[in-house]
Amino acid sequence: MSSDTVNASCWVIHDGAAGNARQALALASALELNPREIDLQLHPAWDWLAPRLQLGATRGMRDRHGQPIAPPWPDVAIGCGRRAALLNRCLRAWSRKQCFTVQILDPRISPLHFDVVVTPRHDRLKGSNVIETLGAMNAIDEAWLAAGRMAFAQLGELAQPRTAVLIGASNAAVTLDDRYFSALHETLSRRYAEHGGSFLVSTSRRTPSARSESLRRQFSSWPGVFWGGPEDGANPYAGILGWANRFIVSADSVNMISEACATGKPVHAFAPVPASGKIGELLRNLALHSHLSALDANATGEPLRESARVADQIRLLWTR
Repeated sequence: MSSDTVNASCWVIHDGAAGNARQALALASALELNPREIDLQLHPAWDWLAPRLQLGATRGMRDRHGQPIAPPWPDVAIGCGRRAALLNRCLRAWSRKQCFTVQILDPRISPLHFDVVVTPRHDRLKGSNVIETLGAMNAIDEAWLAAGRMAFAQLGELAQPRTAVLIGASNAAVTLDDRYFSALHETLSRRYAEHGGSFLVSTSRRTPSARSESLRRQFSSWPGVFWGGPEDGANPYAGILGWANRFIVSADSVNMISEACATGKPVHAFAPVPASGKIGELLRNLALHSHLSALDANATGEPLRESARVADQIRLLWTR
């Protein structure tokens, strides 16, 4: 990377969703940029029509602190999600194409409105400026995992095998209901009876609180740790990823599945009923490339770490 690009100003734009923020920040880090982070808030008309409605967009945008979106415009903007795509598109126009725009996830308009679009393969978006990934980008590498183990060293004292259980919430492709969690509990009961060990459990911000408390009661009979929110102390997620010997992840979250696959440990996406739609296609692609395995398989493929690869491709397009 040239000295000009190393010193480039950068905006990372997202809508406050943790998964969108992580992907955009991970790519900025891989590009060795020090970004200004913009949690973008849109007034209703622009929110409903993003990223199509550009007319009057400066009046329809604020950051989460209520500050307007104003120049000087950055040298590069990295946006993730539909709302970020509106600002990214506008920045390219307002800067007269002097701002290099990178859009993560399908923007739902032509990729030619941006300099680069980065989308997972299951989005099936094609174009000369489209970079495909298998899953979601993240910052996980060996140094990140080592830092997680150091920050949560107590997790390393738990009995092996340490099975991480990462729980999300229902979406259009996967239903996480009573039947789902009954099947999960039965599966984990058998696993504990056969292998012993401990469970490192984390729910997400999307997990309903009633479901989280129900899971807490179920896991209380087994050794391990359960994190359901700030009431349980510091979030040990990085430590869980660093110390787990294997992963069982609910099959609803592209980000959680991708992050588990980035560790290089065996990962199983738990789905008693096969996931449909794009997530189902994602799971099939990950299994095809040996990033996902059957429940008791021990073999693993290469860690799924795409941020560096995507950054290398972006550098070529940015500096040509």
